[in-house]
Amino acid sequence: MPASTTAHKRPRAGRDLVRCPWAGSDPLYLRYHDEEWGVPLHDDRKLFELLVLEGAQAGLSWITVLRKRQAYRAAFAGFDPAAVARYGARQVARLLGDEGIVRNRLKVESAITNARAVLAVQKEHGSLDAFLWGLAGGKTRVNRPRGMGDVPARTPESDAMSKALKAKGFRFVGSTIMYAYMQATGMVDDHVATCFRARKARG
Repeated sequence: MPASTTAHKRPRAGRDLVRCPWAGSDPLYLRYHDEEWGVPLHDDRKLFELLVLEGAQAGLSWITVLRKRQAYRAAFAGFDPAAVARYGARQVARLLGDEGIVRNRLKVESAITNARAVLAVQKEHGSLDAFLWGLAGGKTRVNRPRGMGDVPARTPESDAMSKALKAKGFRFVGSTIMYAYMQATGMVDDHVATCFRARKARG
């Protein structure tokens, strides 16, 4: 779950839309909340993208990473895991000099390691999508918390996913990161009960 506590309502079509309290007021954040967060994702490249971005977020705010997203796409070959898996020392040096991304060696190197792990998973399971959604039970788990205080930082399911990914050689995939990842990719829908997205889903 992105880190923010500022409640926000934004007019649209003549009425206010109530959102999850973390959505804030930044247009980039609002668009992410409205169009991506909690929406089931089944594209391997996009699943890899969010895995890299969630790992990059560790110790930072999600909005910081969202603002760097386009730079990440340029730096990491559009998140093509086959291309990123071929990165070596020269590419690492280039990335560490790229002001558009989080210039942390461990995070940069983990993205390359994870790209190689994605290729291995694809070879073994057919797709990253099949592997991850299999771990998640194959469908979205819908929760309707009353408030953000009711949303956990980790769950037994994220513990299990973290353990499975670590066993495959993935890095920066701790349980808390993986629960945020499950929310981001729609494996979990944690929109609060009063959020327009929750009401839309019920409707």
